[in-house]
Amino acid sequence: MIETVFRCEDLPRAERFDFWREQMAQLMAPMEMSSDHTRDFWGEVRILDFGAASVWPTTFREMNFRRTPKLIRQSDPELYHFSFILEGNLQVSQSRQEAAHSAQGLYVVDTSRPFDCLAFGGPPGGVGLEIPKALIPVPHDRIDRLLARPIPARDGVGALLTGFLARLAADRGSYGPSDGPRLGTVLIDLAAALLAQAVEADDTLPPETHRHTLALRVQSFIQRNLSDPRLSPATIAAAHHISVGYLHRLFRARDTTVSAWIRQQRLDRVRRDLTDPGLHTVPLHELAARWGFAHPAVFSRAFRAAYGMPPSDYRRLALASSAPGATPRRPVRTDSRPSAPLTAPATS
Repeated sequence: MIETVFRCEDLPRAERFDFWREQMAQLMAPMEMSSDHTRDFWGEVRILDFGAASVWPTTFREMNFRRTPKLIRQSDPELYHFSFILEGNLQVSQSRQEAAHSAQGLYVVDTSRPFDCLAFGGPPGGVGLEIPKALIPVPHDRIDRLLARPIPARDGVGALLTGFLARLAADRGSYGPSDGPRLGTVLIDLAAALLAQAVEADDTLPPETHRHTLALRVQSFIQRNLSDPRLSPATIAAAHHISVGYLHRLFRARDTTVSAWIRQQRLDRVRRDLTDPGLHTVPLHELAARWGFAHPAVFSRAFRAAYGMPPSDYRRLALASSAPGATPRRPVRTDSRPSAPLTAPATS
């Protein structure tokens, strides 16, 4: 994965805003920019290259930027640009539609159409996502209805996309060159599924996009319900209105099984709890039960098989290595590794 970073703080104050305008014009698209903070401007952008898709963790001082017909004729990368806002406020207008967006808001604009964006009420920060329009298999005239308007980001596919974006932005340095294209495919499928759902055009998506999106929904459901000992292939399939056989095929296509993936996710949660000094007095069987292990003996065997030692030894070594003045020691055998998500490499 290729990462490009640029920031203004290292430049003389008088040069920062002009530098920002030049960089944004080259990296995104030419825009008219103005700000009441040109004398003390600051901003930072990281661009994470995931094949055809790119992710933009960004923060900057309040400003206004406009994409005009003249600038579109000058240069048009023909992209859909999604913005997931983490802080601040943005007033966005495009295609005769205007809306205000605040923290946890999500919207999309089209670089081929004029738009205005005003950041106000404090420095905005968030994560952008750029995808070539040609890769979104949803009729563009239908997407036009969504431009600049709020897109649901707290549940369903919207929550999957924004959660994935936040994780990618936070896990800098966790991905290798081969991970980029695969993660880009996941991003494109999630974005396409979200747009299709928002304009009721699910029938326009290819089967593989439906499968990728369903796999991520299943994965998210499992992680939210790990503490329930009754979690099983049958309950998961019923919650997603699919057959148990189809659920097994989803996991088999990614070289794992439903039960194995659930077990590894639960083990990983218990493993993290065992390293928490604040939980050192909680009995092992209670920690295991918190994450759905109903039988202590079954948990102990599974933990030893995964991490090469009993959970009691793991906790003792982990807490000893975290004590003040201790020499760090990783209490995990070298060949152990967390299980991978259904559609993306593991990042933990």
